[in-house]
Amino acid sequence: MLLSYQYIIYSSKAAVADFDLFGGVEGLSIDFLVYNAYGFLCYSVYNLILFFGTNVDDKNLGRDPKHSSNLVRFNDVFFACHGFLISAFVFGQSLVYHRTPEQKTSLVAKILAGVFTVGILITILSTSLLNFAYFLSYIKLVCSTIKYIPQAWINYKRKSTVGWSIHNIILDFTGGVLSFSQLILDAGLEGDIKKAFTNPGKLGLGLLSIAFDILFIVQHYILYVKQRQDVEAGEQEPELVNDDNGYSRIVTHSEADDL
Repeated sequence: MLLSYQYIIYSSKAAVADFDLFGGVEGLSIDFLVYNAYGFLCYSVYNLILFFGTNVDDKNLGRDPKHSSNLVRFNDVFFACHGFLISAFVFGQSLVYHRTPEQKTSLVAKILAGVFTVGILITILSTSLLNFAYFLSYIKLVCSTIKYIPQAWINYKRKSTVGWSIHNIILDFTGGVLSFSQLILDAGLEGDIKKAFTNPGKLGLGLLSIAFDILFIVQHYILYVKQRQDVEAGEQEPELVNDDNGYSRIVTHSEADDL
């Protein structure tokens, strides 16, 4: 599971390099990168608090002694922290490569980041450390939900997934299934399956990833498969054009001639 997730993050960096085919990062949602980095930052702090909190007095942690056991493991901490570092690096790459005029951080993303930050400050000053950690996990779930939506929308508007790596999604799906399975197995070994719900971040993230990954797989292998196959076969080269609605999308040279 950990290897799958870490390969996803490194292949994300490679995916940005793949966009050099177009001299930039066309086809990539900048909001996706913003939500990804912000979400991983919150998820890292969440896992660090719960992992190292096992050595903190239950009263100080704000934890009920009867339910002090949690299912956060070292691999969860490593995945989250490593994911944040690489996600931040990938976002930095997007600042270097050429973007289209439409590729920028949206106003909605900026507002949400501001609201999340204010919420974090209020929560850390007014509640227990455990509740603060849970609040961070909820932010991660929100970020993961909305970060997938722009990319799915871009794929839909372009009617193509060319220039976007499906390998991340396949590995993310694998990691999501294994992560969910590990959580259930750990809870079973603890003798209480309900303990799986004491780690809402990991549980929700696993199920959420699986759901969106299925959507992306359908887009890539079923809905928009023809153009991808033509490009991979070397029969047609992709080209970025603007349509009548002002949207940028990738078409083949033959299609561009007809526009």
